Amino acid sequence: MNDETNILTIYVISDSAGETATKLAQATMAQFPTVEFNLYRKTFVNDKEVLIKGLAEAKKHDAMILFTMINEELSTLISDFCEESGLFSFDVLSSTISEIERRSGVAATREPGALHHLNKNYFKRIKAMEFAVKYDDGKDPRGFLEADVVLLGVSRTSKTPLSLFLANKNLKVANLPLVPQAHIPKQLWEVDPSKIVGLTNDPDILNSIRKERMLAYGLNPDTAYSDIEKIKAELAFAKDLYEKLGCVVINVASLSIEETASMIMNALKLEDHSYYTTEEEE
Repeated sequence: MNDETNILTIYVISDSAGETATKLAQATMAQFPTVEFNLYRKTFVNDKEVLIKGLAEAKKHDAMILFTMINEELSTLISDFCEESGLFSFDVLSSTISEIERRSGVAATREPGALHHLNKNYFKRIKAMEFAVKYDDGKDPRGFLEADVVLLGVSRTSKTPLSLFLANKNLKVANLPLVPQAHIPKQLWEVDPSKIVGLTNDPDILNSIRKERMLAYGLNPDTAYSDIEKIKAELAFAKDLYEKLGCVVINVASLSIEETASMIMNALKLEDHSYYTTEEEE
């Protein structure tokens, strides 16, 4: 769509970072790959004048408005403005908050940004991310024994981005690149197989990814690194190792980082503690 009149506009308005509404907007837009969108974010809005100015801008674009506004007065202002202006709006939090208040008999704190407190959970997540960096690419095999998850895989199976993504869920992750000629650290055999995930990929897809990687570095794409027969040999080596370890195996060929991480957590029966603290952790 090149005609600006056909571009759909979404405004995310929040009195905090706006991540919740933004993720909802992005998840929705992903369902319409042929539609062109403009996504505007108005975050940390806690002033009426600023809010009204933002709403006026949204009206000019005939925008859809997704908002997370804990302040009831500002939330009502958005709803009333959208109703009067004929704009679509969706209050991402209020209905759920109201229902929890009804069921629990406890009033919500109505505190903007409560999700992002620098509490024990936050610092645990930082430690998990530091752990992922320290034990990335098998830098120190001793990390395997401390990890919640150990990722194995040949080059370009998303080990590092997966490690960091899972670390953001408070999980300590170490990973090891697999090369047929390389020595397998003894510590790996001491790890509980239920904590190990073997990542694999389809040879043709891996071949394409590696060629693109070489081109990105300004190098010849046709090298031993991208040779299809060598890739098949690497994958066969990895498969054999996974069978010996008895670990979970996931083919990442058609999966996003988010999907792979979810599959890992389900397979290893891990919980996402990035957004809350259980009573046992208090």
